[in-house]
Amino acid sequence: MRAGKTPFGPPVRAGRIVSIDAFRALTVLVMIIVNEWHGVAGLPAWMQHMPADADAMSFVDVVFPAFLFIVGMSVPFALQQRLAQGDAPLQVQLHVLQRALGLVVIGVFMVNAESGFHQASMALPITAWALLSYVAAFLIWGSVRGGPALALGWRVGGVVLLLLLAWTYQGGEGGEAGITPQWWGILGLIGWAYLLACLGFWLVRGGLPGVMSLIALCLGYYLASHASLVAGSASLSLLFGQAGHAIHAAIVLCGCALSLIFFDSTAKRSEAGRFALALAFAMALALLAALLRPHYKISKIYATPSWALYSAASCVLIFAALYAWIELKGRAFLPGLLAPVAANPLVAYLIPFVVGALLALAHVQLPSVLRTGMAGILYAVIYALGVAVLVRWLAARGVRLRI
Repeated sequence: MRAGKTPFGPPVRAGRIVSIDAFRALTVLVMIIVNEWHGVAGLPAWMQHMPADADAMSFVDVVFPAFLFIVGMSVPFALQQRLAQGDAPLQVQLHVLQRALGLVVIGVFMVNAESGFHQASMALPITAWALLSYVAAFLIWGSVRGGPALALGWRVGGVVLLLLLAWTYQGGEGGEAGITPQWWGILGLIGWAYLLACLGFWLVRGGLPGVMSLIALCLGYYLASHASLVAGSASLSLLFGQAGHAIHAAIVLCGCALSLIFFDSTAKRSEAGRFALALAFAMALALLAALLRPHYKISKIYATPSWALYSAASCVLIFAALYAWIELKGRAFLPGLLAPVAANPLVAYLIPFVVGALLALAHVQLPSVLRTGMAGILYAVIYALGVAVLVRWLAARGVRLRI
């Protein structure tokens, strides 16, 4: 192994990076806002997801890839931290697998609570079923008072509860089907992309050229999956049947690449050099997106490469602006509000789903005025800020969800 290199790549700057934390927290809060906007009538097109076949994207369509991107930005730091704590490379890889599995499991339960269920065949209302799945997730991965995970008995109880919920689930048109992955849910997609990106990051030892090659490999896999030769072969179709996961992994890897551009401690780059390389990276992503777009239209739903590359280019520019404002100018950016969300993004993301299930179970509906026009827009923003305040309150009491 080359001097100055860890088993997972070059060392990155130690300690928390405030600009990355701000980017993560802002992404989570905007995700909460746009999720609330989904039920608001009368919104302009630029505040909604574009239809699958529109060959267009709004800023709303960039929120999910921004979450993937920020996951990738954290990968070099997370792997390095595990090594610094004394974990062997195999232990780090098992930790990555456990985290990915946790996200996939929660994502699958969440997506099955949203669709595919046959309520008349179920013993519980679907909202109660969903709430119990959140309880089970907390028993398995949660902690209180700032300590480690709950005791083994609680975690085993959480696993048993999840298994019981899966066993009692009734889906399909007549309740004949059980719980299925469906489209994996947002968290499930993040889990798969995280796993693939971390595996690739380890294989290339985290070097920037290697990460760039992995991005190209993911794009190549997508292009191969749409080739006529693959479409005409059952075996090749099976082999190249995960194009969406490859594109999502490419976005995560773009985040890894940007962290290496800005924070690789072995690279002798000036601040101007970092910004120049980041700008070149964004321009290359956007140019490649434009070249691919005539053949692969922009679509978040279909996870096309043009959508992914335009989104990643946007994320590069957004982070560069945050880095300049926070790291170089030393300016704060709502630290009291954003820092707890950055440290507890999964808690912040899940709170609206828990609240929604509780309201549905209690048969409480929001006034129609809050689901229409400007009032609905403002309500979603205020709601997200309220979630941030609640996360801060929970964090102050040591409540965590550690996946």
